[in-house]
Amino acid sequence: MIALQFLTRLPVRLDAPPDGSALGRSLLFYPLVGLGLGLTLAMLAQFLSEVGGWLPAAIVLAVWVALTGALHLDGLADSADAWAGGLGDRERTLAIMKDPRSGPVAMVVVVLVLLLKAAALEPVIARHDWTALALAPVLGRAAPLLLFLSTPYVRPGGLGSELARHLPRRGGTLVLSATLVGVLLAVGVRGTWPLLATGALFCRLRLSMIRRIGGTTGDTAGATIELTECAILVGLALAGG
Repeated sequence: MIALQFLTRLPVRLDAPPDGSALGRSLLFYPLVGLGLGLTLAMLAQFLSEVGGWLPAAIVLAVWVALTGALHLDGLADSADAWAGGLGDRERTLAIMKDPRSGPVAMVVVVLVLLLKAAALEPVIARHDWTALALAPVLGRAAPLLLFLSTPYVRPGGLGSELARHLPRRGGTLVLSATLVGVLLAVGVRGTWPLLATGALFCRLRLSMIRRIGGTTGDTAGATIELTECAILVGLALAGG
């Protein structure tokens, strides 16, 4: 329920504010929340598939953004501004990420990612490839779990530091392993190169974070979710049904 409340805009109410231990354990359920989101989008796409054209893709994407409250897009925008305006300096990069304003670089990156998602959704929906649509949010939500397991959290205080500090590492490894096996079984041979390309993108993003700021933040984790979703969706769209 904590993961569902944080990752979506569904009206989830908790009896009491969660403690650090519960926050850390909630990371283990991120891929499950992604699966619920993916199945919801797949059912919507199936309902709209007979309409044809770009309208189903646009509606599915709009619902996708609405269900997540554009939370991860905000992290993507902040990270894009920080990487462009930080000029290679760690402290300047971290300061820009905290600025609530968005510059032109942020706008361009967000528009490009949404455009790529919409362009990938059109063929996926046209050929009724519900597996690709259902799995993109799963891998997107598995990405921050892997990021928190493998990368230091560099901004002290706040929700992200509690997540990183209390994440059960053994449980996280088991959840990631089970998620990967499930995804491989679902996509089969045609998903091999999209998965490898998405993995390579994750490694490149993580390396960039390490070099620039020494680890990850909540904003870079959100950016990783968006870029992972985009990469696997585009890859599976190109790979065919």
